[in-house]
Amino acid sequence: MNKVIVISDSFKGSLSSSAIARTAEDVIRQFFPLCQVIGLPVADGGEGTVECFLEAVGGQRVTVPVTGPWGESIEAAYARMGDTAVVEMAAAAGLPMVGQRLDPSQTTTYGVGQLLRHAVEQGAKHLVLGLGGSATNDGGCGAAAAMGVRFRNAAGETFTPVGETLCEIASIDCTEVKALLKGVTVEVMCDIDNPLCGDRGAAAVFGPQKGADAAMVRRLDDGLAYLAEIIQRDLGADVADLPGAGAAGGFGGGAAAFFGAVLRPGIEVVLDLVHFDEQLNGCDLVLTGEGRMDGQSLGGKVPIGVSRRAKRQNVPVVAIVGVTGPGIEPVYGEGITAVFTTNREALPFETIRSRGEADYRRTLTDLMRYTKALT
Repeated sequence: MNKVIVISDSFKGSLSSSAIARTAEDVIRQFFPLCQVIGLPVADGGEGTVECFLEAVGGQRVTVPVTGPWGESIEAAYARMGDTAVVEMAAAAGLPMVGQRLDPSQTTTYGVGQLLRHAVEQGAKHLVLGLGGSATNDGGCGAAAAMGVRFRNAAGETFTPVGETLCEIASIDCTEVKALLKGVTVEVMCDIDNPLCGDRGAAAVFGPQKGADAAMVRRLDDGLAYLAEIIQRDLGADVADLPGAGAAGGFGGGAAAFFGAVLRPGIEVVLDLVHFDEQLNGCDLVLTGEGRMDGQSLGGKVPIGVSRRAKRQNVPVVAIVGVTGPGIEPVYGEGITAVFTTNREALPFETIRSRGEADYRRTLTDLMRYTKALT
């Protein structure tokens, strides 16, 4: 083999995407010393997205003083690659940042907007916003306020809404943010299709893990429903049922309404940014994978996004996964040539989580040994 691309999702809690790329390169070179191995770590929009992009395509890590989820002063970073800036909301409003102080009715995304604004003011023309792991439920209003959106209450006073105060919004003015984002495109990495509110909305589905009890969930959901009405009235945007609007405490819907953002599956954004289609030229094999492959993998997960692109250029794709579950048969029609599991002893996750790299290495070594025998 002359060229292999390694682009795998992480095995959550066991093996990172970067570690997979490094291990794969080491194993492949043992059998094909002259092979060009291109490792492309994958991010899903959550914590670690910025570092993954910097490792995959290079660029500059830009650190900025911003406001944290509780209004505290923190430092957060984004990635800058040419005219593109990649911002992960987890850097300024992530759930791990609040520790035991869980309260999505009061936390803010303001710092995320500060990161976005800094990138634009420094000349970025393409913003990529990763949504994932948020501690907030403000519909992205905090970030919007930092970007210049004016939220006014019934008394005409400007304020920055949080989850608890969304119902106090009397009007929304996006004049300033429209001027700021003139000539700028905004893409959102969003891997869920939940609507803004309702039984599958941001508050109902994700609120409890952020600390919301049943009563708070109802208040937060009412606030998001009200926000959708004001957005429709003042901005002419219908985001209530937009797939993905419920991501990150409603930030998906807010980004679409306030920034004119396009919500896309995270892997599609990744593949475009790393120029995956061009990388496929002359490629003999693509290695991909994820911790568990089952029927849900068809809903835009990393291996399927990768295999669909590779299929267009007739490049074979092998998925090395932690375990397999029901419903994987259709993946072969999406361009995946074969699926191999690293858990060959059928042991529980808690038993094998600490040996993820060794098991991956063993599985790939057997695959490369077989491939070498055929050449």
